[in-house]
Amino acid sequence: MAETIPQMFMEIVRKQPEIDVQLSKDAQGIFQPTTYAQLMEEVAACSMALRQVGVARGDHVGLISDNRREWLISDLALLGLGAADVPRGCDATAQEIAYILSWSECGIAILENDRQLQKILDVKLGVITFTSQSLKDAPYNHLTKVILFEAPSETIASQARAQGLEVLLFWDLMERGKTLLAGDPGFYEREAALGKRSDLATIIYTSGTTGDPKGVMLSHGNFLHQTEYLPSIIGVKSGEIFLSVLPVWHSFERVVQYIVLQAGATIAYSKPIGSILLADMKAVRPHWFTSVPRIWEALMDGIYKSIRQAGGAKKVMFSIFVGIGEAYAYFRNMMLDRLPKFTPRSRALDIAVAILPFLLLSPLYALGNLLVFHKIKEKLGGRFIAGVSGGGAMPAHVDRFFDAIGILILEGYGLTETAPVLGVRLKDHPVTGTVGPIHRGTEIRIVDEQGRTLSPGMKGIIQVRGPQVMMGYYRRPDLTAKVLSPDGWLDTGDLGMLTVHGEIKIVGRAKDTIVLRGGENIEPVPIEQKLCESDYIQQAVVLGQDQKYLAALIVPNQEMILAWAKENEIPYEDYPSLLEQPEVKELIDSEIASLVSTRNGFKPFERIFRFALLPEPFQPGRELSAKQELKRHAIDQLYRSIIKDLFKDA
Repeated sequence: MAETIPQMFMEIVRKQPEIDVQLSKDAQGIFQPTTYAQLMEEVAACSMALRQVGVARGDHVGLISDNRREWLISDLALLGLGAADVPRGCDATAQEIAYILSWSECGIAILENDRQLQKILDVKLGVITFTSQSLKDAPYNHLTKVILFEAPSETIASQARAQGLEVLLFWDLMERGKTLLAGDPGFYEREAALGKRSDLATIIYTSGTTGDPKGVMLSHGNFLHQTEYLPSIIGVKSGEIFLSVLPVWHSFERVVQYIVLQAGATIAYSKPIGSILLADMKAVRPHWFTSVPRIWEALMDGIYKSIRQAGGAKKVMFSIFVGIGEAYAYFRNMMLDRLPKFTPRSRALDIAVAILPFLLLSPLYALGNLLVFHKIKEKLGGRFIAGVSGGGAMPAHVDRFFDAIGILILEGYGLTETAPVLGVRLKDHPVTGTVGPIHRGTEIRIVDEQGRTLSPGMKGIIQVRGPQVMMGYYRRPDLTAKVLSPDGWLDTGDLGMLTVHGEIKIVGRAKDTIVLRGGENIEPVPIEQKLCESDYIQQAVVLGQDQKYLAALIVPNQEMILAWAKENEIPYEDYPSLLEQPEVKELIDSEIASLVSTRNGFKPFERIFRFALLPEPFQPGRELSAKQELKRHAIDQLYRSIIKDLFKDA
């Protein structure tokens, strides 16, 4: 059995060298295939070249790039050499890249293009300040070489050399590697054979804004545990095509690529943009599609938009058949035991209740499939098996819609700290409203605040233990100890409950991290702290779990607001009515836009799109703990109606 990802890859190459492993677009936008044998040759050449430029076993190498075929070549080459990559996407800020590469002690970084190199130079040249106290005096103190997938401009390359960086081109190195490999064709196999299951494979940094991200250390064994069982769980077969749109540096898409390799399947690289995605689906006719809830929601919205534009009888017919489809799916799921059970329930009674409606609805559903639903399925390429959704909770109405029209979505659950999959709905028995059971070799328990294990149907904190749980946070044993017990139990920070059959239902988050429907991970505390820098904002709570965008509850500084209103001659009856005045809302909106901006190091998806002003400050014992910390779950309950209005169009 393979001990490392490269060893697993080589086993598959030996079994099926001529099967396509990658489909990537050329300069004309046409998908071009790469076979397993060709990829093996490229990986071997890359590893030889990387060794020649100084990559050694145990090194950490930055990998700052979005999805492209060179990413997998570089990843497999580095892992074969016994190095660990430190990945990030091109949307990373200069401060993030500075922290990640410096804290991980990267001597070499592989970059997609000169825009990523410019971010490094901006920090080195002081154009962008580096705020991390631990590193601000010596950012990039290990970095000596950068390798670019795309050739940089001579201006940026010259600036880099002036700052002591050696600039190398990826495909030039590949040619050098091929030449050197001719004299030692067994180099990669020999190096990869030295790897062990316990070796560090990667350090993936969780998202941070103005705070320092945490580097999750994942071993080859963490990933291999997923690849050894997930292909059989979801039924992936050799030669089947996965359409790839999620950022490959995220642990979800990364393990998908390894699952593809293990199954001898094919990766086709696309983008999460409606027109591109649908065109690529038509071109490659994928069997599988992994995505985040927001993309599934966008697909649903696009279908409804098309139907609304058609109008008339087509719109009416579609609405009727979707309604029939939802009813049909519900009774089918009841009959097949696919509804979650949090208390014991009679199977015989479920079948008795469901069978007659199911039989009556079946011919109508078949008609809807013939007239409406099959046309939607054709847009997915015509041989679509299932989608896999992760990175956040699927909205129930989106889940019901795709179930109604006959498109199977297997919702999964996991964390970066668990490499990342903990559970996924079973392809042959998908229980709706859950993320499936915890899989082989992994333990789960639901505990209350005192750490007592709870029974099925009771809500508590999800804790897990298993081979996919991380090695820890890099150079942060203090943070590791907060989430990982000495006997291996990881506190996920998520709230959930178990069904009587062991499926997991996610019901909320005990930790602060917000995950949007697009899969973006956001730490609210730095945003809240930034908002409170305003003279006019006393307290703030950022919201948005499983939503399209962020919103906030704002407690204004009453004294400053009253003074501002007097100065600007704003009429009002009392303070609550003053907060309803458009001038005050414009003031707060301006403050929010100014503070939470890209200029201050925030990403576009971290913007606050909506807010509500609260007249009373948060109080200890109510919204605040005794330590003056926000009680987020209490706030969710106390301001439920206000929060609902903030996301009513989401």
